[in-house]
Amino acid sequence: MALEKDIKDQLNQYLQLLEGDIVLKVSAGSDQTSSETIDLVNEIASMSDKISVREATLARTPSFSVNRVGEDTGVTFAGIPLGHEFTSLVLALLQVSGRAPKVDQSVIDQVKKIEGEYHFETYVSLSCHNCPDVVQALNMMSVLNPGITHTMIDGAAFKDEVESKNVMSVPAVYLNGEFFGGGRMTVEEILAKLGTGPDASELSNKDPFDVLVVGGGPAGASAAIYAARKGIRTGIVAERFGGQVMDTMAIENFISVKQTEGPKLAASLEEHVKEYDIDIMNLQRAKGIEKKDLFELELENGAVLKSKTVIVSTGARWRNVNVPGEQEFKNKGVAYCPHCDGPLFEGKDVAVIGGGNSGIEAAIDLAGIVKHVTVLEFMPELKADEVLQKRLYSLPNVTVHKNVQTKEITGDESVNGISFIDRETEEVKHVELQGVFVQIGLVPNTDWLDGVVERNRMGEIIVDKHGSTTVPGLFAAGDCTDSAYNQIIISMGSGATASLGAFDYLIRN
Repeated sequence: MALEKDIKDQLNQYLQLLEGDIVLKVSAGSDQTSSETIDLVNEIASMSDKISVREATLARTPSFSVNRVGEDTGVTFAGIPLGHEFTSLVLALLQVSGRAPKVDQSVIDQVKKIEGEYHFETYVSLSCHNCPDVVQALNMMSVLNPGITHTMIDGAAFKDEVESKNVMSVPAVYLNGEFFGGGRMTVEEILAKLGTGPDASELSNKDPFDVLVVGGGPAGASAAIYAARKGIRTGIVAERFGGQVMDTMAIENFISVKQTEGPKLAASLEEHVKEYDIDIMNLQRAKGIEKKDLFELELENGAVLKSKTVIVSTGARWRNVNVPGEQEFKNKGVAYCPHCDGPLFEGKDVAVIGGGNSGIEAAIDLAGIVKHVTVLEFMPELKADEVLQKRLYSLPNVTVHKNVQTKEITGDESVNGISFIDRETEEVKHVELQGVFVQIGLVPNTDWLDGVVERNRMGEIIVDKHGSTTVPGLFAAGDCTDSAYNQIIISMGSGATASLGAFDYLIRN
């Protein structure tokens, strides 16, 4: 398998940055993937005199590990790390060779302090845009700490293993053979799960802020930057930086950027915020807020932060369909990200619940991978753009049911079907299938503000043209508000508006 010219050119540039010698140990058989693995490592080795290749017996065949000379660094790829995992391969080569990872020194110190044996394995699909973050975090931890190892496993190359472990959503991380976690995780999130994050007293002892932003998506990042540029004491509390943007694949309507991907945009947001003197408190979830002399924001870990003004930008999350079987079979056939999890349903039958743009885009994407797609829409007509509907109806392996209500997602160990009611005839129908993708819009993350601030019947915070809420000094921005439209560019604008509103409030009070 020869690398495409543009990938080879990129790799060539990166390999100039290698600092020390590395050894690629390859475990290969006589199958097609083994042959491609051998071709890949030999091609990489041919591009730098710092890289050598050696045959070895590893835990999986085919696979290869990236090592320092005379030392196993515990970084292994079972499968071909191309597609979204190409960057994971490049970073592994550079970091094993001695280049320092681009993370805060406090994170490096935390990783090095971990004691004990931690053997991580991550099941991925090469089209998953959330997987590389997990793979890169765990590879980096393996490079920094001799007690940690990590293997990336391409689910398509190890189908039997995926079936036996019933992996139906990626990334799926196992630690010492036991399931550790699913979905995108940063290195800080992994450290928090291992119990090595910052404690509550450390946060509670911080001096009061002038502006405290709650939420790290486009609205929160914009608000924090606008506040910091005014020279006032600014903090940002985020459950995860980037917010829902992390789950967005192609972004083609962010004006001045023709095309990008959610995780790339989220990384740029974080990078921009870090350019300023902003106190970033990542992986912290807000629990409640009270206005005394200052606002007091309570976090889930018990810490209390104080601030003169607060900007809530907690965004929104996928709306659940709330039928029997949805929670029971989450990550066991019920999924919310067609880009990430679609490849795991290759050759199977799936349903998409939702006939808006996201639902129909998901159905079109899935139709190219799976055997058959059933689309369920509650309303008498699909709500998606005409151009998407046209494309959908041109596909031979899609069935559309309109004016139907999802009744139940059925299964045993995993999903085996879906039942729905024809809203006109009240007839109940059942379709046998192996996966259900829920695409019915968003619900604002404002439950923690019950009784604090005025919200509409959808739970969205009501704001005025300055981003002010019904509580003086408390502002809100982005998808958690009653904004007319949920768009990245609109969230960023509303974040800036709320920040300027907060600054104006501080001057006048």
